[in-house]
Amino acid sequence: MAEPYLRVENLIKKFGPFMALNGVNLEVYPGEVHALLGDNGAGKSTLIKTLAGVHQPSSGQLYIEGKPVNFRSPRDASDAGIGTVYQDLAVNQLMSVTRNFFMGRELKGPLGTLRMAEMDKIAHDEMLKIGIDFSDPTQAVGTMSGGQRQTLAIARAIYFGAKVLILDEPTSALGQKQQMEVLKTIKRVRKRGDIAIIFITHNEIHSQLVADRYTFLALGQVIGAGKAGELSHDEIRRLMAGGAEMKDLEGELAAI
Repeated sequence: MAEPYLRVENLIKKFGPFMALNGVNLEVYPGEVHALLGDNGAGKSTLIKTLAGVHQPSSGQLYIEGKPVNFRSPRDASDAGIGTVYQDLAVNQLMSVTRNFFMGRELKGPLGTLRMAEMDKIAHDEMLKIGIDFSDPTQAVGTMSGGQRQTLAIARAIYFGAKVLILDEPTSALGQKQQMEVLKTIKRVRKRGDIAIIFITHNEIHSQLVADRYTFLALGQVIGAGKAGELSHDEIRRLMAGGAEMKDLEGELAAI
């Protein structure tokens, strides 16, 4: 087995007296989709923001390719190859595909003019690599489907050096067809073999369609983990519910 690109060891994050993460361990491997699952309040958002350099851990250690790292800012995480695609996607719907692709990192000529033809070609070619063919990269992002916008954000992260791609609920608020577009994009990225994907989702079906490995959180702690072939559908559902047995849930409902 390849070495994990990213390893999290005994990660603790406190906000005052509140323990948001309590001893989280995680290993993320290139060429794999690692599904991170748990109910609301499980700690998923705090974990990915810590990996992305938004929060600094209270204790514990992050490792990139076996070397300890300390992220003091999102730029530190980005420089280490951590690319995060949040639910809001950080896109401007009134701007073109190309301008969104290069937002803040535009290519400029010697006199400061934008090298638009070169940027248009790069944006088109990079999105084509993961399955979206735009004949006109100058079109406004607002004309794209939700799934296509996800692909734009993913292609942008990869082009600018992401080795770990964190996808925060990428299929939420999308129609079924657009959800499938996103899942196909995830599988195409995995097929490259050089990028590790952390897939945060509430949808157990989507996780089972693409995930190679699972980690389940509840109340800031890892309550289960394993490879896709090691976990049954019922076990995945139980762990997503915070480890509660279905018969216990049924009993609570029946008592009302």
